[in-house]
Amino acid sequence: MAADLQSKYTKLAQEYSKLRAQNQVLKKAVVDEQGSSASLKEQLKQREQSLRKVEQEMDSLSFRNQQLAKRVELLQEELAAGEVRGKRGKQKAGDSPSQQGLQHQTVFDEDLQKKIEENERLHIQFFEADEQHRRQEAQLKERLEVLERDAGQHQAVVDGLTHKYMETIERLQNDRAKLEVKSQTLEREAKDCRLRTDECQQQLKRFQAELSQQLEESVSIIQEKVPFNDTKHSQFNTLNVPPHNRRHQLKARDVAGQALGLVQDLVPALLNLHTYSEQRAHIYPRDSALEPVSPLNQRFSQHLHENAAYVRPLEDGLLRLFESITEHTVTTLETTVKLKDFSDHFTSYTRFLQKILPYQLKSLDEECESPLCTSALTAKNRELQADMRRMTAAFEKLQTYISLLALPSTRPEALPRSSCSAVFTQLAACLHGLQDSVKDVSKHYSQKATLEQELPTVTQKLRTTNECILSSLGSLTNSTGKIATFFSNNLDFFTAPAGYRPRGGRAGIDPLQAEAMLQNKSRAAAYILALRKPQPETVPYSQALSNRRVLTSSTESREGLTQQVQQSQEKIARLEQEKEHWLLEAQLGRIRLEKESQRIAELEGQLSAALTGQPPPTAAQDAPAPPGQDGEEPPELGLKETTSAASLAGDEQSREQLIKTHYMARVADLTAQLQVADSKAVHFHAECRALAKRLALAEKSRETLTEELKAAAQNISRLQDELTTTKRSYEDQLSMMSDHLCSMNETLSRQREEIDTLKMGSKGNAKKNKSR
Repeated sequence: MAADLQSKYTKLAQEYSKLRAQNQVLKKAVVDEQGSSASLKEQLKQREQSLRKVEQEMDSLSFRNQQLAKRVELLQEELAAGEVRGKRGKQKAGDSPSQQGLQHQTVFDEDLQKKIEENERLHIQFFEADEQHRRQEAQLKERLEVLERDAGQHQAVVDGLTHKYMETIERLQNDRAKLEVKSQTLEREAKDCRLRTDECQQQLKRFQAELSQQLEESVSIIQEKVPFNDTKHSQFNTLNVPPHNRRHQLKARDVAGQALGLVQDLVPALLNLHTYSEQRAHIYPRDSALEPVSPLNQRFSQHLHENAAYVRPLEDGLLRLFESITEHTVTTLETTVKLKDFSDHFTSYTRFLQKILPYQLKSLDEECESPLCTSALTAKNRELQADMRRMTAAFEKLQTYISLLALPSTRPEALPRSSCSAVFTQLAACLHGLQDSVKDVSKHYSQKATLEQELPTVTQKLRTTNECILSSLGSLTNSTGKIATFFSNNLDFFTAPAGYRPRGGRAGIDPLQAEAMLQNKSRAAAYILALRKPQPETVPYSQALSNRRVLTSSTESREGLTQQVQQSQEKIARLEQEKEHWLLEAQLGRIRLEKESQRIAELEGQLSAALTGQPPPTAAQDAPAPPGQDGEEPPELGLKETTSAASLAGDEQSREQLIKTHYMARVADLTAQLQVADSKAVHFHAECRALAKRLALAEKSRETLTEELKAAAQNISRLQDELTTTKRSYEDQLSMMSDHLCSMNETLSRQREEIDTLKMGSKGNAKKNKSR
């Protein structure tokens, strides 16, 4: 540390000397610049003085120029006056005065010419001097501005460097102070560390001595007391109960619960997707309500109808796996036997996807061959075919990795423990690939549905089915995304080394040995629990007898209530049968009413035709002879018989169809009731087992039994109230149905009377027509 501080101080000193030398150079440059600026100012003053002299000379020259101009003007005036006088004198005098005037004029002209030349020369000198002065003044001003600007910049640089050097000096001084404080602190810490090192060495020596003594004692005990060491043999060592990592077990159960929840979200999405795909196969490209579906789509829908048998076992298998993982079990790949059942269910579902994939592709090809399929729809169908292949391939890849993870529970040597982490990593990547393929299917199917809505022949049923398929695809995308994210987040837990391993052994646990080990663990836990279990308090004989009497009476009352519940259920079943009978009668009455109303309408039409004198063509065809002959009935009777026969045949057919529909619905209801009864029986069986356990506990706790009896009494009263309410509602419904049937009978009787009246009126009109 001292050497580092010394090197730092040396570097700081070198930097300080460099900065100081640079500061001296800058100061010298500033002084030189200040001297040059002073000399330039002196030159500027001299130039200004010479400029003032030149200006004064210019002023004197201009004054002289003005005087000369005035003199020239006077001379010109005198010349003009002389010329005038010369002209006058020419007339009076002889040649001699004119000669004198000419001489005088010549002298004056020469003098004037000299003055003009001198004036011109002075003007030229003045102009040149003025131009030279202006140029020198502009150059000096520019140079002065440049020098002032350079001086300002140099001054700013000098100020900045001065401030920077001052800050650097202050920072270096602070660093130096801090380093001195730090060096002192480090010296103190070094002293403390040396002291602690000495103490630790002493403790280490003491611990080594104690451990060597304990080792000698342990070796002597093992040699004297232990007949053989089972940890040396791997087969015997695997039967030993390993250290229980409760945190690892709780984490495993929590992860299994989260996986169960995610699969429970995935299963409805898959069920909805297959169900709505089956519904679409019946609607598009051919609507089964209008024309028969192609054999390909029929076979495709039949396979899709079986989807529940392959999808629902996934949830059941994972639920059994979750139930097998408890807090008191040892969870490894070798002990999770239920993972094999889930793997088998997933394998069957993958085979189901492989089975329906060709039908999906052919169905999309059939849609492309439809005359209403556009080029854009064809392109989307091709993209969907590729997406379906990728999604099925992702499921197959996923099934392969799940099968690999299920192998250690049956054949541990088939999957080395070193390869488990790689399998989990590839499984996580496969889940992300499955999510991407489902996303592509959802995106392309959404675009396909948008294009199908633009077709002119699209129906509302197809739009609704497409929306349902898109909704199920969205749910499937969310579910696969959550599963992929969940697996990636817990990948460290899956790839971590097993939390359970026998002491002194490196090999894994065999499934059979794991079962034996779990039995040993449960026995050990039961033994420890028996040791820690407090002795129960003794119960007096009189209290035991009273408890037995109460238990016997509660059992008898339970049996009586059970009989009452059975009788009530039988009565409810009878009422439901009567309700179905009356519903059937009501439907038959409604059908008869519709037939009678139709027949009345036909008779009214015939009556109106008869009143107008134009018999219907059916009557003319059915009558063997024209009306009016003796011994033959009118055409209206033949029409009546034909109509009645047709109506009877239609009634019989409709009645048979209705009865058939009713019994099919009844069979379906009975099947559903049978399934519900089976589930209730399983539920009741589990409940009976729970009640048996409760009964065993009730023998030990009288207060708990009393509370359960009270709860049972409340439940029975609630059931009686519900039974009474149900019976009352059924009676009200039956009374309403009876009133409705009475009103229908009255309506039918009135209609029959009206029909008879119309018949009598038609017969009277027919007789009148015959008489005419």
